[in-house]
Amino acid sequence: MLSTRLYRNIRLGIKTLLLHKLRSLLTVLGVVFGVGSVIAMLSVGEGASREALEQIRMLGSNNIIVSSMKPAEDESASTTRTMMSIYGLTYRDEQRIRETIPHVSTTVPVKLVRKNTFLGERQMELRVVGTSPEWFELVSRRVIAGRVLAPRDIEGLSNVCVLTESGARKLLATHSTIGERIRIGLDYFTVIGIVRSETAGGGIQTPDLDIDAYVPISVARTRFGDMVIRMTAGAREAEMVELHQILVEVDSTENVEPVAEALETMLARFHRRRDYRISVPLALLRQAEATRRTFNIVLGSIAGISLLVGGIGIMNIMLASVTERTREIGVRRAIGARRSQIISQFLIETVVLSTVGGVIGISVGAFIPWSISRFAGMPTIVTMWSLVLSLGISMTIGIIFGIYPAMRAAKLDPIVALRHE
Repeated sequence: MLSTRLYRNIRLGIKTLLLHKLRSLLTVLGVVFGVGSVIAMLSVGEGASREALEQIRMLGSNNIIVSSMKPAEDESASTTRTMMSIYGLTYRDEQRIRETIPHVSTTVPVKLVRKNTFLGERQMELRVVGTSPEWFELVSRRVIAGRVLAPRDIEGLSNVCVLTESGARKLLATHSTIGERIRIGLDYFTVIGIVRSETAGGGIQTPDLDIDAYVPISVARTRFGDMVIRMTAGAREAEMVELHQILVEVDSTENVEPVAEALETMLARFHRRRDYRISVPLALLRQAEATRRTFNIVLGSIAGISLLVGGIGIMNIMLASVTERTREIGVRRAIGARRSQIISQFLIETVVLSTVGGVIGISVGAFIPWSISRFAGMPTIVTMWSLVLSLGISMTIGIIFGIYPAMRAAKLDPIVALRHE
C-alpha cells in the first residue's frame, strides 16, 4: 500500500515537473554544475596530492637523506674572487653514522659528478653517481638488463657502470648495451646493467635522475677526486666535497624521527658551519597527507557553494510552484488530502529534481577530469567516495530546500485556496 502510494506520488511529481520543461531544466542545471564541480575539483586535488605522495614514498619512509649544502657565506664570497670552498659531508661522517647511531641498518655514501660521456661520435652529459651496491636496495628501481653494482666492483676498483634507461636510449642507440665501453671524462667504463629511472614530480626530487651513470664509490673517488673546478664569467671557482649525499636506512618507521634528531646532533658537533641538510621523507609524507586533507576540504567547500546555489534555485522554483498551484492544493485538501500528503508530494518533486541533477552531474563530473588528463596532462583521480558524496549532498539539498515550500503548501487554508484565481 505504501509503495503504491509512493509510486503514484512520484509519477504525479514527474508529470507536474514536465508541465514546465524549460523551468525544470534550468533548475536541474544548477544542481548538475554543482555536483560536476564538486567531483571535478576533488579529482584534480586527489590526483595532484596522490602524485606528490607517491614521489615521497619513492624516497622510502624508512630512509633519511643527508645532503651537502654550500654555506651562504661561501655563495656570496664566490662571486667576488677566486677561492677554494671546502664544505659538505665526509667519509668520516658516513662511518660515524654507521657505527655510532643506534637503529641505523644501512648507510649509502653518494658522490655526484657531472661528466661528458662519449661513445664514438655521440656525446652527452651524464650525472655520475659514485655509490655502493646498497644504493639499489634503498632506491629500488627495476633492473631492465644486466646487473647492478656488486661488492667485488668496489673492492676491485672496477671501471664498470650502470646506466638509467633514458640515458642508455640516448647514448647507446643503435649499439649493443651490456658490455659496451663508453668514455666518461678521460676514463673508459664497461656498461654492466641498465635500470629504470623514475621522473620526479609534484615538487619532490628523488635521489636519482634519468641521466645517471652509477659507478663504484671507490672508482669515483680515485678517478674523479674530491675537487671540482668550474670556470664562470671572469672567475674560477674550486670546490672540495667528499660526499654529496648519505642515504641512511632506519630499522623501523618508529625510529626514523629519533634517528634524524641524533643525526642533527652529531653533525652539528663535527661541522662548524651548517653545510648539510637533512631530509626526512616520513615527515614530508605526513605533511603532504595533512595538506592533502586540507586541500580536499577547501576545494570541496568551494565547489559546495555551487550546490548551495542549486538548492536555492530549487527552493525558488518550488515556492513559485506553490503559488501557481494554490487552487490545486485547495481542491486536494477539500476532498480529504492530509497535510502530510501535500508535504510528501512537494518533497518528492524536489528530490526528483535534485536526484536527476545529481545523476547528470556525476557524468559531467567524471568527464571533466578525463578531459583535463587527456588534453592538459594533469593527473586526476575520480574516487567512488566523491561520487557518492556529491549525489548524497544533492539529494540532501533537495530535501532541505524543499521542506519550506512543502510546509507552506500544506499550511494553506483550503477555503482561501479554493477562492484563489
